[in-house]
Amino acid sequence: MGRGTLAVWLCAIMLCALVPLSAPAPNAEKNAFPSESVVFSSSPSGLSIAFSNGPTLDDDVKGSKALSFSISGNGTLDSLLIELSSDESTWTEVANLSSSPWIYPFDSTAHTNDTYKLRASGWDSDSESFAVTTTDWFNIVNQVPVITAFTVLNPDAGTGTSLADRAWFNIGTGEALSFRWGASDDDLKEATLTNVPGPGAPAKDGPTSLAYGWDWSSGSMSEGTWSPRLTVYDRSGLSATTTMFVGIDRTGPTVGTVTVGDGSAWQQSTTVTVSGLNTAATDGQGSGVASVQYALGTNAWTSTTADSVTFTLDEGVHDLTLRAVDRVGNIGANTTVQLRVDETAPVGLSWSVDELTTSRIGAAGIVFHAEDTESGIDNGSSYLQYGFDSNGVGQTPDLSGRWLNMGVNGLSGQVGLSSWATKSRQHLMLRAVLVDQAGNSFTTDASSFQILPGLDLYWNISETNVDRIIVRPGEQTGNVTVTSVLESNQDYGGSVIVRLETAPADRTASVDWTVMETRNLPAGTLSNSSETIVWQYTVPRAGQFDLRLVIDFANVIDEYDEGNNNNYLVVTGASLDDPGLVPSFAPSLLLVLLVGFGLSLLQRKTRD
Repeated sequence: MGRGTLAVWLCAIMLCALVPLSAPAPNAEKNAFPSESVVFSSSPSGLSIAFSNGPTLDDDVKGSKALSFSISGNGTLDSLLIELSSDESTWTEVANLSSSPWIYPFDSTAHTNDTYKLRASGWDSDSESFAVTTTDWFNIVNQVPVITAFTVLNPDAGTGTSLADRAWFNIGTGEALSFRWGASDDDLKEATLTNVPGPGAPAKDGPTSLAYGWDWSSGSMSEGTWSPRLTVYDRSGLSATTTMFVGIDRTGPTVGTVTVGDGSAWQQSTTVTVSGLNTAATDGQGSGVASVQYALGTNAWTSTTADSVTFTLDEGVHDLTLRAVDRVGNIGANTTVQLRVDETAPVGLSWSVDELTTSRIGAAGIVFHAEDTESGIDNGSSYLQYGFDSNGVGQTPDLSGRWLNMGVNGLSGQVGLSSWATKSRQHLMLRAVLVDQAGNSFTTDASSFQILPGLDLYWNISETNVDRIIVRPGEQTGNVTVTSVLESNQDYGGSVIVRLETAPADRTASVDWTVMETRNLPAGTLSNSSETIVWQYTVPRAGQFDLRLVIDFANVIDEYDEGNNNNYLVVTGASLDDPGLVPSFAPSLLLVLLVGFGLSLLQRKTRD
C-alpha cells in the first residue's frame, strides 16, 4: 500500500470520529410518543404545525370546539399529542391523534371554568423529534342552565313541589294541564317535558322560539300520579333537570273500619263514641281525605274533620252511615256501621286439646268453646291461661305457681315447650277468661289434662299365636310354639324385658303365675319398632293352661298405656283316658267311615 492510499484511510477514520452518534430507534409502537426519559440526538424537525382552528387570545370557549391543524414543511408526522394547561408547568393530555385527518372535537365542558393554553406536539419520524405549537391564553366559560321556575297552574290541592305536596287535579279525560317554566343561561336553546299524563308527551319548547310552557292535553287523561320532568338545554350542550309531582283524582275515598266505643262490637254503655273517622278513611293513591260525613238512622248528613263523634243511644242495634270527601271534592260511597249495646255475660262450653305426650315435638294446640247469645264472644279481648300441676286438683297450678297467658290469640292458642319429655304424668291446667263484644267477662274454673308418656309397647295380637291349642301332655307330645310380635309406637333404643308366664285355667285367686322364661332384649332391638320372639312351652299335664306374655313386668319403662303390656293365650293338655277329650280336632279316616256307615243303617231303618 502506498503512502497516498494510507493517508486517505487515515483521513476517513478521523472524519468518522467527528460525526455524532445516530439517534436511538423510536418506541416499539409506531404512533407512541417516546418516554420523557429518552434523550434523542437528532436534528430539529423540518415540520411546521399550527392551530388552524383553535382558540385565540382571550377567546371565551364553551361547549365543543373542533380543533384543526395546518401541517407544512419537510418531514413525516406520525402522531399528534394535544395537551391542556392552566399554568404552563403541568400539562394534561387531551388527545393523542395517530392518523390524518388531524382534527379533534375539544369538549370544554369536561374541564373546570378557568384560563388555559393548548399545546400540540407532533412527532416527526424523519428527524425523530417533535414539532411543537401552543395557543394563546383563552377562557373556558361554560354556564350550566339554572331553572328558575317550574309549576303547573290552578291545582285543586297541593303545589307539586314534593311528593308530600303533590299538585292534585279533578279534571276530565279531555281537559288540559298548564305547565310553565323559566331558566337563566347565556345561550339557552330549548326545553323538554316528559313523564306527563299520557299517552304521549308535549313537543319540545324551542329552539326557534321559546314559549316557556305547555298546555298539555293527551285526550286520555287517566287517574293516577306522575312526576313530570323538565330538562333545559343550552347551545353549549349543557343541561339542567327538575321534577314536579302531579296527580289526577276523580274517585271518592272510602271509609274503612272505625272503632266503636272500646273496640268491641257491642257496648255496655248507652253513650257510644265512634273514633277513627278520618284515620280509617282512605283515598288510595288519590289526593287524600279532607272530611267525613255521617248520618245516624234517617237523620241528615253532618260533616266533620274531627276523628271521633259521640252518640247517646238506647239499647239495641243502630245504623250509622259514613262517607268520606277527598281534597279535590270527590265524595265516596256510603259505609254502614252498626252500633250495638248489650249487658249479658258469655258462657263457657268445652275444651279441645291436642294429645299431650312426652313424645310431642313442638307446641300443643288449645281451643276453648264458648258462646254468647247476645253480642258474641270478643276473641280480641278473651284469652286462655295455662300452668302445670302435679295432680290436676285445685284452682291454681302448683308446679308453675301461677297462671300463664297464652298470648293474644283469643280462645285458641298453643303451649310450646322445649321438651315435653320432662312433663310425664304431670297435668296441664287450663282456664279461659271470656269477654263478649260488650265487655262483659267471665272466668272459667280450672280444667286439667294429664301429660302421658309418648312411648307405648304392645303385642301385635293378630300376629301373636300358638301353633297348637290342644296337645297330649308330656315332654314328647306336649310341646307348643308361641310366636309373638313385640311392637312400639315409635322407634325405641332402650332395652326391654319380656317373659312368658303360665297358670292353670281353673286356678283360684291365690294361685300365682309361674314364670316360664324371661328374656332381656338388648338396647336397639326396637330401633325399627318391631321384634318377633318365638317361645317354647311344654304342657305338663291334662287340662287347660293360660299363657301370658308380659312386657316390662317391673314397670321400669314409662309408657302411654300400661294396660296393653299383657297378652293372653290358652292351651289344652288332652288325655285319651279322659271322657269327652280327644287328642286332636282332626278325627281319623276310619272313624269318619264308621260314622258314615252307622248313619246309613239308621236311615234305612227309618224308611222301613
